[in-house]
Amino acid sequence: MAERNTPWTPDDVANRFEDAAVTARRLPSANVQGYFNAWPTIVRCQWEMLATDERVVCRFPPSPKDVEQMLEVMLWVQWLEVEQRHLVWMRAKRYGWRDICTRFAIGRSTAWRHWNQAMALMAEKLNDSRKK
Repeated sequence: MAERNTPWTPDDVANRFEDAAVTARRLPSANVQGYFNAWPTIVRCQWEMLATDERVVCRFPPSPKDVEQMLEVMLWVQWLEVEQRHLVWMRAKRYGWRDICTRFAIGRSTAWRHWNQAMALMAEKLNDSRKK
């Protein structure tokens, strides 16, 4: 873990989770080795390409530092219960509170309170480990 001079706050932890979610989204897809397509590539005219719904997704791979920070956040998740993990990751992926409340069958203020408790717990654990 990287050393910090300042104590962790729940906002710092939430920002780190959002960064980890963005980094996870930027990772290359894991394809099964050994499968391939023997069909030739279809060459389309320009007017045919305009009518298709295909979009070229250009993802730039994350830096090694970003991946290291993401893996560090993955270790923090072990301090949480399973339901708290789902809640924290849904919020890190920027799901709306309505979707989160539907998933957990709780009210918005309750979901927000659970999320704040999880962030405070992780900030406290990180500050305790920093003192040691």
